[in-house]
Amino acid sequence: MTTGNEILPSRAGVATRSVRRSRRSARAARWSRRRGVLAAFSVLATAGFVGATLVPLVSFPNPAEATELDPLSLYASAVQDAQRYQAGDAPAVELERASEYTVYVTPTPTPTPTQSRSSASTRSSSWSPPFVSPNPGSAQAIAYDMVTARGWGDSEFACLVALWKKESGWRVNAYNASSGAYGIPQALPGRKMSSVGSDWETNAATQITWGLGYIQGRYGTPCGAWGKSQRSGWY
Repeated sequence: MTTGNEILPSRAGVATRSVRRSRRSARAARWSRRRGVLAAFSVLATAGFVGATLVPLVSFPNPAEATELDPLSLYASAVQDAQRYQAGDAPAVELERASEYTVYVTPTPTPTPTQSRSSASTRSSSWSPPFVSPNPGSAQAIAYDMVTARGWGDSEFACLVALWKKESGWRVNAYNASSGAYGIPQALPGRKMSSVGSDWETNAATQITWGLGYIQGRYGTPCGAWGKSQRSGWY
């Protein structure tokens, strides 16, 4: 019951307020749904980014690879291989030799020929024959007098001429560089003739005197020395 002084809402006012409340409720419902959609989209986007980042870094082996990487499988394979090698059932390993493969063998040094003692001594002294103008005719004249003085005849002189013509051509400065022989009688080495005279390098008489003494002491006569030279090439 009212006093009559109260202001009672009209039906139109009550309806207006009801409509307003309904609109606010609808807007609130729509905003809630929008926030839910945005939140769900954010979660899905984040999950997709993380998944795209991790996929290239992780690879999942197939069943065969997983079996190969299994420690128990690897251990079993190793044990089987060891048992096969002990039993002699392991396959033989063939080694192929490349066609371009070469074997280097250290070459055996070629032995150096042993030089004669006289040749080595001559070279070591660095001696060289002096400059002399030989005169074979004069040398033979000197030799003829010496041959006859020893009691040898013309036949012995003929053997002497043939012998020293072969050896030196009756040249006082004849020198054999390979052996070191020098002079008309080809003394080896030439300095042997210094026992007769110090001028053995240039004096034909000194060389002939030494040569006749060598022939007489070794072969007896010039023909004996010539015969030896014919048989062996030297006297």
